[in-house]
Amino acid sequence: MLRSLISVSSFTLLSRVTGLLRDFLMAYAMGAGAISDAFQVAWRLPNNFRSIFAEGAFNAAFIPLYTGKKTREGRDAAIIFAGDLMSWQVVIQLALLLVAFLAMPWVIRVIAPGFSERPEQLALATNLTRITFAYLFCVAIVSQFGAMLNAEQRFTAAASSPILTNLTMTAMLAVYWMFPTAGHAAAFGVLVGGLCELTLLFVASRRAGMRVKLSWPRATGDVGNFLRILGPAVVGSASVQLGLFADVIIASFLPQGSLTALYFADRINQLPIGVVGVALGTVLLPEMSRRLAANEPVAAATAHNRAVELGLFLTLPCAALFLTVPQEIMRGLFQRGAFNFEAAEAAATVLTAYAMGLPAFILVRTFTPLFYARNDTATPVRATMIAVVVNVAVKVALVLGVGLGAVGLALGTVTASWVNLGCLAFFAHRRDILFVGERLKEFGPRIVAAALALGVAVYISNATLAELANELPRYHKEAHLLLIALLSAAVYGAVTLLLGLRSVLSIRD
Repeated sequence: MLRSLISVSSFTLLSRVTGLLRDFLMAYAMGAGAISDAFQVAWRLPNNFRSIFAEGAFNAAFIPLYTGKKTREGRDAAIIFAGDLMSWQVVIQLALLLVAFLAMPWVIRVIAPGFSERPEQLALATNLTRITFAYLFCVAIVSQFGAMLNAEQRFTAAASSPILTNLTMTAMLAVYWMFPTAGHAAAFGVLVGGLCELTLLFVASRRAGMRVKLSWPRATGDVGNFLRILGPAVVGSASVQLGLFADVIIASFLPQGSLTALYFADRINQLPIGVVGVALGTVLLPEMSRRLAANEPVAAATAHNRAVELGLFLTLPCAALFLTVPQEIMRGLFQRGAFNFEAAEAAATVLTAYAMGLPAFILVRTFTPLFYARNDTATPVRATMIAVVVNVAVKVALVLGVGLGAVGLALGTVTASWVNLGCLAFFAHRRDILFVGERLKEFGPRIVAAALALGVAVYISNATLAELANELPRYHKEAHLLLIALLSAAVYGAVTLLLGLRSVLSIRD
């Protein structure tokens, strides 16, 4: 499992690095105002639909079925099953694209009602979303190709495909003055990126010998079984996205720049979630499905324990930094061009709130495969729906009641994530599928102690590091952040050796 995780994490890390480059240009070109907020709506809508129908729900239902069919009937039967589903995907996604294009003005009024008070921003968001929404069609097909490759233990193409969208958006933003607005440049970058991702995954699947044939959609028994499992997974994914839609709806009434602050804070928070959490979930689901199909429950439980270990070890130091030096992170990364000091401070405050939920964000990714690998998509839905109710209630209370603005939205997401994790752990324990090994019991507290040591060291040294950086003739913010990163790596590495945690990264498949 570790070799697969390294492969996925490496490409995911490269994707996040290219994403940061894209975000640098986005912050420089758009700043934090009307254009930036309009693009955030245009970018979030297809991403939310992708998360509901393409990635989370589809993978949860498809991979265990594909793996089981391949084990029982052979690879050819599994590919025929995949072709039937792909045919349905193409027809449904084209219909959705047509409806969305025609109804987009009304869609924007629903998801960002505050824009109705600013007609120019509403028109801009509508135009940009019409451009970006075609990305959904591309990524829906990309997600199925990626799921097939993942089920075949081929993780590289799917993990690397988002890099293409980051690069196309970066290229368009680099010449943003050639477009009506910087938002148009980014939107066309999204569309071109989707086409590039589709081309990459199509070629990768052909090279892997998976020649999917499209036909007029037909209702086979396998498709019906897939839909039976998909239904609860869609409800669960949709429930998660409701919380994100609530962010857009509420933030559209907040001062301009609130959506942008949420976006940039979430981008930094998503670095460990994407590199570690998503990679763990991507690798863990087919690994556990394979172990359980071979009647090896102990091996499946061991894989889950190792995933939790790695998740905590690699993300708790990030949480410590986000809580300790959020201002330094946002200033060093984004404060330039149209993205001024006030925009960086607003995003830093939101990042602090997100950091409180980072461990939960990661662990949820490792707990859902406990159920998905057993073809149980219904139980995670129960946990998710409970979390969504908490999510929306907390957001309404903190934003509309207390007036915390974008920070209240982030805290609602954080609270819901902890509730979701608690429910998943409770349901797994009650079904007797949650096993905590002695090694995890031993290493867990040590990992927490190492992260605390890192946070304390950075907090104590921060002022001194700032003075050292200010002695340079220029690039003070960037140098300060670099010094923090170097100190953090040194401290965490030393404490890891001191506490005997090196073996966390020495797992053998």
